[in-house]
Amino acid sequence: MGRGHRGRDSWERPARGGGQRRRQVFIFTEGKVTEPSYLDILKDKGTPYADKVPVEMHIANRKADSGRKPLDLVGQAIRLKREEDRKAKRAKLDAKYLPEVWCLFDHDNYKYIRDALKEAEKAGIGVAFSHPCFEVWRLAHYKPVSGSFAGVCDGAAERLPFQRGSQDAKTPKVVLPHQVLGRYETARKNAEHMNSQHGAHVAKWDRDPYTDVHEFVEKALHINMY
Repeated sequence: MGRGHRGRDSWERPARGGGQRRRQVFIFTEGKVTEPSYLDILKDKGTPYADKVPVEMHIANRKADSGRKPLDLVGQAIRLKREEDRKAKRAKLDAKYLPEVWCLFDHDNYKYIRDALKEAEKAGIGVAFSHPCFEVWRLAHYKPVSGSFAGVCDGAAERLPFQRGSQDAKTPKVVLPHQVLGRYETARKNAEHMNSQHGAHVAKWDRDPYTDVHEFVEKALHINMY
């Protein structure tokens, strides 16, 4: 959203016409294409929990061409969180409506991934993390994921069942609706099974393969199906 957030301030005002206030969730994505295309599908087709506060999602760095490495994302997220926290305090929002700031990023053999995860946790920034990359989560929509990728994303991407010559194969970085819709429950179960192969003593950044995007979908976006 570039400078990003014109119209963002409207949440400070009470909902009009009896409409329900929404909790604002701001998301910084490492990828400029894959993650935003996935989030756009969720925004359009996701089924929210009936008993939870509705969420309004904002991709905070949609137009940014730089600053997309994990540690950079966390720094931007921290600055935005401070700003949003100040506004929430002025508006005297109930706890359930307090805005959240999240980052979606991958391991991708990034040198400072441990620092990025620790800085985010310290600052109260949510992180949806995948190892080696987001393609592990995409793959989980189709089948169980097992065995280490040795930190190499291509190994996960190559397992995606895209037919040669199809639109899926022509635009592999774009998540298309038919690739994920109706598959969330399968993806969540596959991700949970995949993650369970790692002992509790293994640090998140050392778990390969791993993804907790499903936790982000439910905890941050309050979506339980798509």
